[in-house]
Amino acid sequence: MNAADLIALSERRSAHNYHPLPVVIQSAEGAWVTDVEGRRYLDCLAGYSSLNFGHGNPVILAAAREQLDRLTLTSRAFFHDRFAEFAAGLADLCGKDMILPMNTGAEAVETAIKVARKWGYEVKGVPAEQANIIVMEDNFHGRTTTIVSFSTDPDAHDGFGPYTPGFRVVKYGSAEAIGEAIDENTVAVLLEPIQGEAGVLVPPDGYLRAVRDLCSERGVLFIADEIQSGLGRTGHTFACDHEGVVPDMYILGKALGGGVVPVSAVAANADVLGVIRPGQHGSTFGGNPLACAVGAAVVGLLRTGEFQARARELGEHLHGRLRELVGAGVVAVRGRGLWAGVDVDPSLGTGRQVSEALLRRGVLVKDTHGSTIRLAPPIVVSREDLDWAVDQLVEALRELRTA
Repeated sequence: MNAADLIALSERRSAHNYHPLPVVIQSAEGAWVTDVEGRRYLDCLAGYSSLNFGHGNPVILAAAREQLDRLTLTSRAFFHDRFAEFAAGLADLCGKDMILPMNTGAEAVETAIKVARKWGYEVKGVPAEQANIIVMEDNFHGRTTTIVSFSTDPDAHDGFGPYTPGFRVVKYGSAEAIGEAIDENTVAVLLEPIQGEAGVLVPPDGYLRAVRDLCSERGVLFIADEIQSGLGRTGHTFACDHEGVVPDMYILGKALGGGVVPVSAVAANADVLGVIRPGQHGSTFGGNPLACAVGAAVVGLLRTGEFQARARELGEHLHGRLRELVGAGVVAVRGRGLWAGVDVDPSLGTGRQVSEALLRRGVLVKDTHGSTIRLAPPIVVSREDLDWAVDQLVEALRELRTA
């Protein structure tokens, strides 16, 4: 089938929970993908940061292939020989005692919520059914029923009630708002160190440190959702590292699966994760042998520091190029490392229109709210490719200006 037929069939036989750009990808390598008609595109989305190490990373693929020939699934009813390596390696990378592995990011967020509530009841002494968790406006932690209960995005939230109680929504970037919302029954503060879906929003300097100090003073867990921002994307292993902050619990996913299989986890010390006992939480595929082999390979890549340094260096170059466009079709640029939110002048078009214009020029990006687009290329991208992508953005903006 050609691309048009494949798109038509997909739209006819699949629920419309996404609105994809009209491209059908067939193969990929590094930072580039190829569609069914042979045209190449520079991938500047990287699976929402799932492909931090590039398409078909040879180290990750080798680990997956070797494991496929030996063992793929046991369930957690038994131990398997790859689990200890992955668990210990990821825990050490996070500076924590232990991990609890799952599959998707949303599962990991749900896990963190359950752990925080259990900790609140068993350790902090919160009365039964009274625990509350403080979350941020414009958050994105997934789309499960519990998570959308505290979403402020109407598309994600509306029409899915009744909603799960126990959450207090405050302004992102304001430690003062968090302090005012904490009471004796607050068990956690859950936030993204950088809000990705909201447009790569970076909080004010000192915010994460203030949240860390506040949580320590008030006996509340600090939970950092690093599903998109973590594992090298921002130029450090974790976005929290930019302020030298260590949360009580990391939520990880996306890049942890190396672009091969879904792998997620929460990482915390034993006094937090130790509240979970057999039968209270689980997943058939969480921590399976294939996932652990891939996850261990990802941890190995991150231990070298090479990807963090590369994201930092190339990120500085990318942001420098993008800032040159402010006033020339671009209103604002935000982000850290190889992650940027670009606000285009609304008079030129929506984020979707900008994304479509870039698609025609061989660059894949994703729009978010209004006229904002996000750029998050694989960390293996070259400086020359980044320059070419920005040049295509310049031409796309010119095209929209003269349309």
